[in-house]
Amino acid sequence: MSNIEDPADDRLEVTPPKTWATGLPAVTHAMQYSLGQTSVRRTALTLLNINQTKGFDCPGCAWPEPAPGHRAKNEYCENGAKHINDEATSRRVTADFFREHSVSELGEKSDYWLNQQGRLTEPMVKRPGADHYEPIGWDDALALIAEELRRLDSPDEALFYTSGRLNNEAAFLLQLFARAYGTNNLPDCSNMCHESSGSALQETLGIGKGSVSLDDIHHSDLIFVVGQNPGTNHPRMLSALEETKRNGGHIVAVNPLPEAGLMRFKHPQKARGIVGRGTPIADQFLQIRPGGDLALFQALNLLLLEAEDASPGAVLDHGFIEAYTTGFEDFVEQARKASWDDILDATGLTREEIEAVGERVLRSEKIIVCWAMGLTQHKHAVPTIREVVNFLMLRGNIGRPGAGVCPVRGHSNVQGDRTMGIWERMPQSFLDALEREFAFTPPTRHGLDSVDAIRAMRDGDAKVFVGVAGNFIRATPDSDVTERAMRRCRLTAHISTKLNRSHTVCGETALILPTLGRSDRDIQAGGEQFITVEDSMSEVHASRGRLHPASPYLLSEVAIISRLARRTLGDHPSIPWEKFEADYGTIRDRISRVVPGFEDFNARVARPGGFRLSNPVNEGVFPTPSGKAVFTRNDFEMPHVPKGHLLLQTLRSHDQWNTVPYAMNDRYRGIHNARRVVLVNPADLEALGLADRGEVDLVSVWRDGVERRAEKFRVVAYPTTPGSAAAYYPETNVLVPLDSVADISNTPTSKGVVVRLEPAVAVG
Repeated sequence: MSNIEDPADDRLEVTPPKTWATGLPAVTHAMQYSLGQTSVRRTALTLLNINQTKGFDCPGCAWPEPAPGHRAKNEYCENGAKHINDEATSRRVTADFFREHSVSELGEKSDYWLNQQGRLTEPMVKRPGADHYEPIGWDDALALIAEELRRLDSPDEALFYTSGRLNNEAAFLLQLFARAYGTNNLPDCSNMCHESSGSALQETLGIGKGSVSLDDIHHSDLIFVVGQNPGTNHPRMLSALEETKRNGGHIVAVNPLPEAGLMRFKHPQKARGIVGRGTPIADQFLQIRPGGDLALFQALNLLLLEAEDASPGAVLDHGFIEAYTTGFEDFVEQARKASWDDILDATGLTREEIEAVGERVLRSEKIIVCWAMGLTQHKHAVPTIREVVNFLMLRGNIGRPGAGVCPVRGHSNVQGDRTMGIWERMPQSFLDALEREFAFTPPTRHGLDSVDAIRAMRDGDAKVFVGVAGNFIRATPDSDVTERAMRRCRLTAHISTKLNRSHTVCGETALILPTLGRSDRDIQAGGEQFITVEDSMSEVHASRGRLHPASPYLLSEVAIISRLARRTLGDHPSIPWEKFEADYGTIRDRISRVVPGFEDFNARVARPGGFRLSNPVNEGVFPTPSGKAVFTRNDFEMPHVPKGHLLLQTLRSHDQWNTVPYAMNDRYRGIHNARRVVLVNPADLEALGLADRGEVDLVSVWRDGVERRAEKFRVVAYPTTPGSAAAYYPETNVLVPLDSVADISNTPTSKGVVVRLEPAVAVG
């Protein structure tokens, strides 16, 4: 499909930002994209089966589905429809395509163009010194990787990366293979998004995931939606928030940008969403400065303590605090030191705005805080989320109906991957369970996360990279550094459904291994198989593909990992890889004996809708060293931006899923036909002497003195928070320094990049 046009990025049109989301336009855009990818029949098959109990899970976001019997016949959003039909596309990338296009040529193409070529159809290899991929058989491809793995001086010279598209069964096998091989080098996409959430929640509550259910969302009195854009990143959340509003709950939105979905939502499957005005979502919008959320929650906590002073025993939940928490006195001592001057400087809000939110809190018995990367991708992300936990614990809003913590994951099974052991620092109890079940001793030395994996490749300490799903090159920070690092590898191998930029950034030898998609039927020696996933709220359920695979040469991820493990490890240790490939139920049997909460896995997941993993927090049990939830002391922190600079946050456009743009538009923000744009407050444009629609280079400022430059962006006047700017990733990942990471979690600080804007120099 190489005749697909690579759209020019120089036809920018700007319209006023939308003040509502979804409605009929979402249906129209979803259908237009879907029918542009495949047939009417194939589109109908995908949309009738997506997120249904006998169908397949959407490979997009991780927002949960309602219980069986309460789901719509069309249980998907605009972006889910686009994503599944992007996977189900009728376009194909064959060996002829790679004969026509060199790796060098493909490296000049856009992310949009690469994705639009279609589904990969057969294994390909780029040999040392070559500039073209060529066909290779599966046996030879896997033997090539196995031979390279066996040649390494240490298992720790290999990296096994995965994204959240992977299913539970394949994720369990990948970590089993890596640990049987001898390494904990299991970097994943969580390292770059919600690692800060896991770090903070593990320390404070003893479990690194959220505590709420969809029913809790529906029946909460007050929900904070902080640092996230549901209208684009997980649109089905809007229908849940609409239910909250209809049940009498209230919502506070906290974000540097006004987001259409948090203003008004028009439900596309309800008459009121098509012909009516829809539902106002946010009762109050706090347009906060990027990185000011820690100060905001410190202010709210100070207000709660002062309200308790004024009415002793009437504000704080002393019963919960005394029975279930530790560290309260130290927290109070620190909290009372908060300075309103610092708070207002960090947040950019008025004291009246914050106090109005404090009044809402005092009127609410059940409170949930939801957040995403707007909180997690700052240097002080972990203290921020710890302060959120402090805020909830003060009034007992942990572990009871309608209340709790809700980190909103942005990728289908990213939480399930972690549950299955995809983590470079799994606890010893998990490793001990592996040893008991499979009779080998897993390595205990902590492995490398995504940032440290890049450093290891850069420094020559990692020589083989195996990526299972995802687009590592475009998901990671410091693009130039990351690409140079990847090219130092002796071998790179990517297990993928579609072409992406990572396939053009090759080690000495490079392999593309095509795999089944979530929507494809999976037939193995033991018959037709299903896989399982875990959503953002710990619901585990089955997913069954319904489409004929894109090529007879595709293998499932389970099959690829099983065959590679068998070739690499032989019979030592004795793990039944062939049985695992033939019957995924045998994998689930082993998971049931290794992973807590998965007892009787096969029987429980066979029920319509699957089952929910228990959360000890909701039973008043906190698996911390003290056995109690932990109040923490968090010093005041905020980003500091030199005069003449702005604080840049990277974000998605609406027509985008993770690193893949489906179009050159961001219609909710009024951006059309371009992606290389930077959104800047009009007052900042005037202060910097820049013209609206003018062309600039973005230059990030970092202590190493290295110039990181993203060239030729068009400035668009936009109602961002003064002093801040926003631009789309992955185009701006080049600006995020590899060493600019969150304390403790090591997550790249993609929401807090200090930049200066320089007028672009005309060429010729």
